Amino acid sequence: METHLALLASRLTPFVEVEVAVAAGTQPHGRETVGGVTVHRLRTLGVLAATPICPELFTIIRDVRPDLVHLHHPHPLAMLGYLASGSRIPCVVSYHSDIVRQRVLGRLTAPMVRATLRRSAAILVASSEYLDSSTVLQPFRRTCHVVPYGFEPVAPSRIDPRAVAELRSRYGPRLVLAVGRLTAYKGFEYLVRAMADVDARLLIVGEGPCRRMLEHLISTLRLRDRVTLLGAVADVAPYYEACDLFVLPSVSRNEAFGLVQLEAMAAGKPVVNTAIGSGVAYACPPGLSGLAVPPADPAALAAAIRQLLADPELRRTLGAAGRARVATEFSAAAMVRQTVDLYEQALRPAVL
Repeated sequence: METHLALLASRLTPFVEVEVAVAAGTQPHGRETVGGVTVHRLRTLGVLAATPICPELFTIIRDVRPDLVHLHHPHPLAMLGYLASGSRIPCVVSYHSDIVRQRVLGRLTAPMVRATLRRSAAILVASSEYLDSSTVLQPFRRTCHVVPYGFEPVAPSRIDPRAVAELRSRYGPRLVLAVGRLTAYKGFEYLVRAMADVDARLLIVGEGPCRRMLEHLISTLRLRDRVTLLGAVADVAPYYEACDLFVLPSVSRNEAFGLVQLEAMAAGKPVVNTAIGSGVAYACPPGLSGLAVPPADPAALAAAIRQLLADPELRRTLGAAGRARVATEFSAAAMVRQTVDLYEQALRPAVL
């Protein structure tokens, strides 16, 4: 969600004046301009059920006095802030995901979410598959618009070939990559278990609360020579270039799209993902640009990875199809154009 918001906000600046409110730790409210975007960094008192507690969300709309509010869900506190403001300012919602894991939170916030969606002039969903499978969105289908996430591939000239060669030399020659926050729904536990039956090296880029559990699992399964947790890296592009294939092993609909798949596809790499009934298959269709396996199934993951490692021609075919799909279906320009059109529609009644 953060990656999408950063790209969207920066590309909207030629068309609208953009101000963004984000959670920013325990520091007092700060304001700065980044790439033409005014960023309000709101003080965070803590995190409850993966939701930052930012009291200033209840005053930021009144303080900024925008013409339109664009909310990104799941973030129930932001929705509450919008409703509590009492403002009649038009609202657009990017609906990234249902609230899946935090079931108690989901039940408690459901009336607030429905109230916000009811008031929204437009609801943006990244794929028709997610729209069709979300029970929350069904009563609001007439307001929903499918706007796929935009993506801007890293230009090959910006990728240091020496960095790619060094990664291949250090970890290759059979290199599997996964990228994402180390949280339960990402399913990295099952990918680590799969590597017990794969003769290759797995690199996992990312940090998160499951790191200690994954370290213990790697040690217990004696996979230190096959699995490496890299943590956060300054530039992930060389890792996509160096790997033979990419894996997105998510286990729940919290993974609504899997933007990292587009990064791998843009680098011409085949993807192994999981059939979780969200927009993951829309981003990377099985059989076109990758392979899909059942979620939480280490044996199936291992079999798909072995299949791709054993078949260079299949990797090339799937990788080429993925690169073409990113270029034609997921451009940042198309995402921004559709979003601006929806802004104009949302503002039209207020103008008239």
